[in-house]
Amino acid sequence: MDIKDLKLLIRMITETDITEFELDNAEEKIVIRRGPKTEYINVAAPPHPVFAAPHHAPAPLSPVASHAATSATPANEPGDTVNSPIVGTFYRSPAPDAAPYIEVGQVVEKGQVLCIVEAMKLMNEIEAEYRCKVLKICKDNAQAVEFGDPLFVVERV
Repeated sequence: MDIKDLKLLIRMITETDITEFELDNAEEKIVIRRGPKTEYINVAAPPHPVFAAPHHAPAPLSPVASHAATSATPANEPGDTVNSPIVGTFYRSPAPDAAPYIEVGQVVEKGQVLCIVEAMKLMNEIEAEYRCKVLKICKDNAQAVEFGDPLFVVERV
């Protein structure tokens, strides 16, 4: 590849949101990266869960996560499930000594916080998408959850 083609390639990449481009063929290898170099550092996790008060508004769910947030439960259980939109740790309350956000049998309003899922030291509030009654809490406090794991079984009210 000559310098003219290389300049054209760089210009095309900078006009998009691509952060890394790699071209590898029998004759040459070209790697173009934009932005600061990312370095990863291994950090040991603390032995006990760490709680922090959320200092940010909950991020809106992406269309994919929103679609996964509530779904039908298996045929043997009435109601819908509220599923985890992210991988993390499930917490029922905002702090270890605080009361849980919700209890079984409680009616919650749309937008009310149901729990927190901590991911990479960020406390993500999981909110009710509609007014509902809590039928079941599927996870224990401080339990690890995967994307799509059921957190609650609820019934629309």
